[in-house]
Amino acid sequence: MGHYDSEIEEGVGSQTDIDVDEPPMYKVMLLNDDYTTMEFVVEVLIYVFQKSSEEAMQIMLNVHRIGIGICGVYPYEIAETKVETVEDLARENGFPLKCIMERD
Repeated sequence: MGHYDSEIEEGVGSQTDIDVDEPPMYKVMLLNDDYTTMEFVVEVLIYVFQKSSEEAMQIMLNVHRIGIGICGVYPYEIAETKVETVEDLARENGFPLKCIMERD
């Protein structure tokens, strides 16, 4: 059985040696403004980015204190959709919250 296990490990290992171009990833970030409430930012982080209350509070504090908070890192299409969702929700609720994406 030991010999069989090492063959499996070698086979798995050789598959990871194949050069596969990973799709570029994008950071999605919220920018601070003087009007959007902290509560709304936390709600967006929980609803759009599936953050726990604790994670959402920490990211919101980063936005508030240093002007920017990283919400997550995603493939392009997902990042783009999250940016649009955040800005649509903000607009619907009367907030100027900005969400941007940048290649990681």
